[in-house]
Amino acid sequence: MPEYKQFPLADTAEGLTEADIIAWQVKPGDKVTVNQIVVEVETAKAAVELPIPWAGVVTELLVEPGQTVEVGAPILTIDVDPDGKAAPAPTAAPVAEEPAEEEMKPLVGYGSKAVVTHRRARKGATPAPAPAAVAVAPAPAVAAVSSKPKGGYVPLAKPPVRKLAKDLGVDLHALTGTAEGGVITRDDVQAAANGSAAPAAAVSSVDSGYDPATRERRVPIKGVRKATAAAMVQSAYTAPHVTEFLTIDVTPMMEFREKLKKSREFAGVKVTPLTFAAKAVCLAAKRTPDVNAVWDEAAQEIVYKDYVHLGIAAATPRGLVVPKVRDADLMSLKELAIALTELTDVAREGKTTPAAMLGGTITITNVGVFGVDTGTPIINPGESAILCLGAIKDTPWVVDGEIKVRKVLQLSLSFDHRVVDGQQGSEFLADVGALLADPAVAITY
Repeated sequence: MPEYKQFPLADTAEGLTEADIIAWQVKPGDKVTVNQIVVEVETAKAAVELPIPWAGVVTELLVEPGQTVEVGAPILTIDVDPDGKAAPAPTAAPVAEEPAEEEMKPLVGYGSKAVVTHRRARKGATPAPAPAAVAVAPAPAVAAVSSKPKGGYVPLAKPPVRKLAKDLGVDLHALTGTAEGGVITRDDVQAAANGSAAPAAAVSSVDSGYDPATRERRVPIKGVRKATAAAMVQSAYTAPHVTEFLTIDVTPMMEFREKLKKSREFAGVKVTPLTFAAKAVCLAAKRTPDVNAVWDEAAQEIVYKDYVHLGIAAATPRGLVVPKVRDADLMSLKELAIALTELTDVAREGKTTPAAMLGGTITITNVGVFGVDTGTPIINPGESAILCLGAIKDTPWVVDGEIKVRKVLQLSLSFDHRVVDGQQGSEFLADVGALLADPAVAITY
């Protein structure tokens, strides 16, 4: 006898209330196993793949890609007993009274619960008949699911095609599907990989939110963009920001970088100016611990942290994310280089987990990769300082009384003036500058 269960949208991180469905990895009729990935969703923190805690056959997908769903709302229906082999419920034998329990425990950390539960019979009582809901057809999508958004165009492609596109480095947004309904096929992806695909057709005004009459396009504020905006507004209006600037000659650092690239120990390791900056921040924070502290308004305390969870601001297709390098202060330069490469690669793929973005103590943002000289960054909530790296440019510079062309970098440091005074902020920035201007200074720390 079929037994249907509905898989609710899990709370993938504390405090989340909704998520957007990005892509289904299964379709009705597919057999699934315990912990198989069935859907990819985007929360306010990251894109997350959700596994299902039961085995069975998918009978219905209750939401479509692009829809916003509240946490706890059902998104998929599954028949966990498609062959009708489940044992029938006992009809006479009394059992000891026990509290109700779920048939299938949820996955650790996901909070997913079975919709169908059973309670064991009380001692001496006649068991009640199984509720009709166990054997009825799947319930329709609930009202908690919002209508399909007009913005946020989602390319139409089946999961295997999406995987192929990812493996070949093809952007589905840049393709026009040749199958019925504009669905992108494997042949479309292969053609794009070979450079022979036609460019994507213009998205219709209905899907893109574009109004020809006003010549404006409206995109819903959601996901990572919505969370980032809220966090920045909160920080800007609660922490009194101060920003200081420092311009330094980093020619010795760039020369040292070239030496490392040729060394056996750093063979195959990507060492960038960000790597040196990360090491400098960790060393300088030990000398000025105020920048690695945080203001606790509720407790009316300043919390000094004896560790550095270094945040790295990364621009991704879904918006700005700030994943952390845990215990960065305990890492060598080589370990930091490897950790930063892995962190940025995962971020660009949109696979940064919510847990990876929690608990930072200080952040670096690198606007230099965009050719920008400097900026006045906003401090991340829960932190007290953020360092901004500008572009390294060939600049006339006075060296021993002579003007020479040198590699010059501008730094800026924003800090919370409730925690960090001008003296501490200036000392920290000067230390970072000294370490970047001459990496050999590190042996004196």
